[in-house]
Amino acid sequence: MPYYLYRITQVGPLKQLNKISQFDAFKGASAEAKRWRREGDLPANVTVKVILATNELQAEDLLQQVREPEPTVGDDY
Repeated sequence: MPYYLYRITQVGPLKQLNKISQFDAFKGASAEAKRWRREGDLPANVTVKVILATNELQAEDLLQQVREPEPTVGDDY
């Protein structure tokens, strides 16, 4: 499965997804994402993410999903 690199712009409650590139290995995708974050001069509402997915449709679906925060109970908190 390929790794996809996306630029995500948060516009209110919506996310605008722009595919930057695709990689066969995580190492290359991670290095490129770090370069974008370091040199990109990104606005506060923009993030760069790497995602592993079967295809672009699945990658964009996963990036659009809202993740629930981890519970903050137990001895660790």
